[in-house]
Amino acid sequence: MKINDVIKSNRFVNEKHKASLNMLHTAYWFKDQLIAALKPHGISLEQHNVMRILNGSHPDEMRVKDIASRMVEKSSNVPRIVDKLVEKKLASRITSEHDKRETLVALTEKGISLIDKARKSIDKTTEDLLMIDEAEAKTLNNILEKMRG
Repeated sequence: MKINDVIKSNRFVNEKHKASLNMLHTAYWFKDQLIAALKPHGISLEQHNVMRILNGSHPDEMRVKDIASRMVEKSSNVPRIVDKLVEKKLASRITSEHDKRETLVALTEKGISLIDKARKSIDKTTEDLLMIDEAEAKTLNNILEKMRG
């Protein structure tokens, strides 16, 4: 669907203005689709992101601040997200042997199993929604990375 139809307007300052609205709308739309894909697994998009990061470091534990630095959405409250994962028995928290003030987090076996299932749902959703080929995806990545400097 064209952005003009979504926002019911043809008035844009210029193409960059139109592109900025288009990107914002697409990002929220895509996020909603990913949230829906994760719903059957009982985890939020932010919880999935933390679990994905922990899975990448498995079997090693990670410090909360290191998880936070790798989050896609930087405004996420990682300690609260970790609390929810611990409540669900998807992650465990231990005190660092080197620094008793520091907490380390790791996925449990239940968490590893769930992230594998959730990843399949996310991968299928992404494949279904991104109706572009590899060359177009590479071009899009280059444009987005250029924008972020």
